Amino acid sequence: MKKAVHKKQNPILARLEDYGIHPERGFLPSPDPLEHLPEEFEAWETAAQGLPKFLVSGKVRTFIDQLPILDASRLLDEREQRRAMVILSFLGHAYVWGDKEAINSLPACLAGPWTQIARLLGRPPVLSYASYVLDNWRRLDLDCPIELGNICMQQNFLGGQDEEWFVLIHVAIEAKAALALAAILAAQRAVADDRPEIVAQQLTNVARTLADMHETLLRMPERCDPYIYFNRVRPYIHGWANNPSLPAGMIYEGVAEYCGKPQSFRGETGAQSSIVPSLDAALGITHEKDMLHTYLMEMRTYMPPKHRSFIAAVEAGPSVRGYVIQRHKKHPALREHYNAAVDGVERFRSTHLEYAHNYIVKQNRAEDHNPAHVGTGGTPFAPYLKKHRDETARHRIR
Repeated sequence: MKKAVHKKQNPILARLEDYGIHPERGFLPSPDPLEHLPEEFEAWETAAQGLPKFLVSGKVRTFIDQLPILDASRLLDEREQRRAMVILSFLGHAYVWGDKEAINSLPACLAGPWTQIARLLGRPPVLSYASYVLDNWRRLDLDCPIELGNICMQQNFLGGQDEEWFVLIHVAIEAKAALALAAILAAQRAVADDRPEIVAQQLTNVARTLADMHETLLRMPERCDPYIYFNRVRPYIHGWANNPSLPAGMIYEGVAEYCGKPQSFRGETGAQSSIVPSLDAALGITHEKDMLHTYLMEMRTYMPPKHRSFIAAVEAGPSVRGYVIQRHKKHPALREHYNAAVDGVERFRSTHLEYAHNYIVKQNRAEDHNPAHVGTGGTPFAPYLKKHRDETARHRIR
């Protein structure tokens, strides 16, 4: 009689469409992100358009302080809400980091609607990966795919090649990841149906997609210089948790639910992308329950709610790793293709670690407003990233 420890009683299998995930775009929105809010929010659009000039002038706070207080509840469509979240997040971070000294209080004209929109979207009122990357691009030619050479940012801080390229590399990777997301669900279905040949095939698809993603990641140095990144791009994406410039956090003026108390939210970081957590979940790659694990779980609160629910659904689904361990002696291809997928995740993490060293550690100038010993998410990233990589490698099946 066959053992079936890999199976669950009547497993509930995730479907991409239930989690706002597109089979060809992955976690990127479909249709493309909205490019302009309704006319009554023109003051926000005008401020966003002028943001690079305001920052160069050194008077960004003066300009933002003049904004009217608008009612964000009138944005009823999710695309409008996400567009507003992009604008308010950029204006908010420019207000905090756009002068020589950081400021620990946001004016009501920003804090009120930003908190309103964040509540509607199920995310904290801070610049997160979703607003910096997922919702912050447009295609130059609508008849061509979402890929480098056909995309640009909708909103910038200072602008320029390095800022654009840094974000667009991530957008392109997100688009490529779509095939892996479809493959991991197909692999889980095949596990539930006990179809080893399909499990192996889908693991191959995961490994190939990871190779494509990694190839795109390797292009980062082409147009994003480490010095420019550290000094002109990175300073604006820090949050106000574990930041020496804002030790007490941030006051959101006029937001009743915060009762005038400072709030601590983490800044934008790639750890808020749902791609690698989804792959970890599908491949059964787990991390020791320490500060790193706690941080990774916290990062899910910065993801769009449907995306973090998708990760949880994959974690709760049929175990691909358990199936491969149980069946690989009879079906050797299972182990081969599973290990290739794990190697792909490890390779991706290794390059990320290398970039963290080149783009941050080597640029260290010991400044409170742009600390190099912690990431933009407010953690000591170097040991964390190395541990991510090493823990991944240990999941190869011998």
